[in-house]
Amino acid sequence: MSQFDTTAPYYAAYRPGIPTEAVELLARRVAGKEHRALLDLGSGTGQVPLALAGAMTEIDVVEQDAGMLAEADKALTGLPVTVRLHNAPAEAFTPPASYRADLVTVCRAFHWMDQNVVLSRLEDMTAPDATVAVMGDGSLWTARTAWTDALRALIQEYLGEERRAGVGKKYATHNRPYCDILAESAFSKVEEHTVTVEREWTTETVIGYLYSTSFAARPLFGERVDDFERRARALLDEHTAVGGLIEPASFQIVLGQRG
Repeated sequence: MSQFDTTAPYYAAYRPGIPTEAVELLARRVAGKEHRALLDLGSGTGQVPLALAGAMTEIDVVEQDAGMLAEADKALTGLPVTVRLHNAPAEAFTPPASYRADLVTVCRAFHWMDQNVVLSRLEDMTAPDATVAVMGDGSLWTARTAWTDALRALIQEYLGEERRAGVGKKYATHNRPYCDILAESAFSKVEEHTVTVEREWTTETVIGYLYSTSFAARPLFGERVDDFERRARALLDEHTAVGGLIEPASFQIVLGQRG
């Protein structure tokens, strides 16, 4: 059983999308090329391929969780572009020998991967001028506002002080900036971009989002899940009434190309 079991439907419905500025930045990386192949690693429910479909000629979606991949299949069905789905971890994905990606994306998933292995394997499956994009934007656990602080404290009351990473697991913090990791790989020509976003949540979307995460998925609460949800809804309703559920966030994009 993976840490993502039971979370896939919530992930598809409640995870924030990719900012328009980020989509446009990535699309410019392949603009003007006749062949535009996207390789999305750790794709989850297919948010990045869906956002970039109009800029690509073919897309390969790699996701090790079958439930997540099923949601991606639903989201990507009917697109006017070739889409191939691969139920595999990023570290093990093996395309045909002639395959070359023009753009590789990893969004909100790089921290789960063996990063050096993934970057090393990409050397043989990318075009000479390919771009590798590693993206992420924190979470409601890391957000620092009055309402997210109160919500995090409530989660900790039920699950303990340490952030969870699925049933029976603790979250391992990655202290090295992704730009440093890329700089030590074949894709050492690095750029960093930040897109500032402000998200407005509702009680319903926050609850759905929490159940999509590894730190507050429903199975973590066991028999206390209904009690947790009741208290979380009351807390969120209270904060909604006095100022709304606003989350200032920064969406980080680290781009790497061969030097």
